[in-house]
Amino acid sequence: MSQLAAPTHERGITTLTLDSPANRNALSAGLVGELTEALGACAAADTVRAVVLTHTGNTFCAGADLTAPADPAAFVALLRQIVALPKPVVGRVTGHVRAGGLGLLGACDISAAGPAASFALTESRLGLAPAVISMPLLPRIDPRAAARYYLTGERFDAAEAARISLVTLAAADDVDEALAPVLDGLRRASPQGLRASKELVTASVLESFDQHAEDLIARSAALFASEEAREGMTAFLERRDPAWVW
Repeated sequence: MSQLAAPTHERGITTLTLDSPANRNALSAGLVGELTEALGACAAADTVRAVVLTHTGNTFCAGADLTAPADPAAFVALLRQIVALPKPVVGRVTGHVRAGGLGLLGACDISAAGPAASFALTESRLGLAPAVISMPLLPRIDPRAAARYYLTGERFDAAEAARISLVTLAAADDVDEALAPVLDGLRRASPQGLRASKELVTASVLESFDQHAEDLIARSAALFASEEAREGMTAFLERRDPAWVW
């Protein structure tokens, strides 16, 4: 069963919708593969000026699918594809974002979150770390905020996400209303102008991928295979505290 809704297209903007609410749009191998293919089609289509990435249900993305996880290298390739896509990618969030889902947002060029959105980097609570998603996140978000939320796993809201530069806009009410002038601006820009401008603002992020991807993929795999992470993930699935909680 597809985990990505059929793309929609309106006046140069193609919308890709994560559509697997049963597992809260978790990053399964299937979803990562479908999204990779859909973004490739958008990159090749002359009719696409920009891409909106959004979701069904009350969760944008819950992070890794612990029952059918994507290969870390495939997920890294997807993140890099978003950053390097020759067309802007705009995140639209009206629900919860956890762990690897924050990596998807970090890879987007522009993003907006509605008042019901919430965010958390929960990896440390599972015996893991936000390893591969650091490549799109750390060049963009406030360093002090990164230290706090990487270490504690605390939940924060859309206003805080905008304050620390995780998202571009925190919508007071209607996220689509907040994004309307952004999408209008993208429609008014030339394809060449968008491509060249995006190359400027993503250069440092792509540099992070080129320098650190191999090491962080290996680090992520080692953490997932560890005894502590097995306890953390088991506790999560069993809805209990892991053994190390005091």
